[in-house]
Amino acid sequence: MMSKFEAQALHPVEGFGIDTQLVTLGRSPELFNGFVNTPVYHGSTVLSSTVKELLGRTQPYIYGRRGTPTSAALEQAICGLEGGAGAVLCPSGLSACTTALLSCLKTGDHLLVSDGVFGPVRHACETVLSARFGVEVTYYDPMAGADIALLIKSNTRAVYVEAPSSHTFEVQDVRAIADVAHQHGMMVLADNTWASPLFFQPHAHGVDLSIQAGTKYLVGHSDAMLGTVSASAAAWPALKALHGDLGLCVGPDDIYLALRGLRTLGMRMRTHQENALVIAGWLKSRPEVHRVLHPAFDDCPGHVNWQRYFKGSSGLFSVELQDFSQEAVEAFLDGLSLFGLGYSWGGFESLALPFDVSAIRTATRWQAAGPCIRFHIGLESVADLIADLEAGLNRLVATDVRRRA
Repeated sequence: MMSKFEAQALHPVEGFGIDTQLVTLGRSPELFNGFVNTPVYHGSTVLSSTVKELLGRTQPYIYGRRGTPTSAALEQAICGLEGGAGAVLCPSGLSACTTALLSCLKTGDHLLVSDGVFGPVRHACETVLSARFGVEVTYYDPMAGADIALLIKSNTRAVYVEAPSSHTFEVQDVRAIADVAHQHGMMVLADNTWASPLFFQPHAHGVDLSIQAGTKYLVGHSDAMLGTVSASAAAWPALKALHGDLGLCVGPDDIYLALRGLRTLGMRMRTHQENALVIAGWLKSRPEVHRVLHPAFDDCPGHVNWQRYFKGSSGLFSVELQDFSQEAVEAFLDGLSLFGLGYSWGGFESLALPFDVSAIRTATRWQAAGPCIRFHIGLESVADLIADLEAGLNRLVATDVRRRA
């Protein structure tokens, strides 16, 4: 139950637009001598005034790991944006994924996981859930929709959705999956990092546990690690209990950076979206590109689902190149001046990452026409990014020995 002190920090937002919510949620200047931002509380021990207060745990905060005004501000903001019954913070996006999974599974249970899931989550399912804890895992076609009913067993307890898929961007029919899952008493988990709560509301479409790698768009500046999980009323007690039992907490400085990033999330997301759509469209017109995988394009698998459930798109998408050599792809990427080569995404800077998921897919077959590259489009000038990519594509063609011949 939220304390009186915590409740004061959750300003009512009914009738407010999303940008107003981003600015106001989790802020209570009146509690902190008028300071606009919630202070950063560095602390472990919290003193009580009396033995009764100490043993009865009647004060708002009892120990740094169990929460501070800093962590409460972000939790309340996430809860308000996602529309959940409660939210927890985790040390990383992957930690948020695994915490959510562990909160609704036990030995002997069966879990359904999208075949397009984020690679480290697949690894955790196979090494932690399956090998160590005895949870049976079955991967399903991201485009299965209500047909996941064919994979449900008597011990199936949860389904893990990622919409769109990591790297390959299939958009699942979240509502159809959730309806089938709930008919069988299952929990529905969804990774909402790509869209953020601005462009997709998982709880409104039947998701019980909505996960974000806050490292990415929430923080937005590539300078902190963070994960969040928002829970429905049905999922909240188990999530809250497990989070506490595992001793999970996030450093106050990282939480502060997420709170700071939250205030500009709307402006940044709209710019990421606009820039990415322009650049994805430009890449689609290039002869070196076989296919662009972007949920907002009508030839992307599940585009109809994106139209049905999403309010927008982010800066992340992939391309399949034509059949170029590895040497040519390296020349293309190595010479880029505005696109960094690195993992993660969601920051202000543009990134490029070559990938091949063909070896890890098990329920579906991934066969690309040529090498694949995932792009994150940042906040730079679109004209400058296109010029950088154009020079790179020229290097791609010039370096490919077969095409020179």
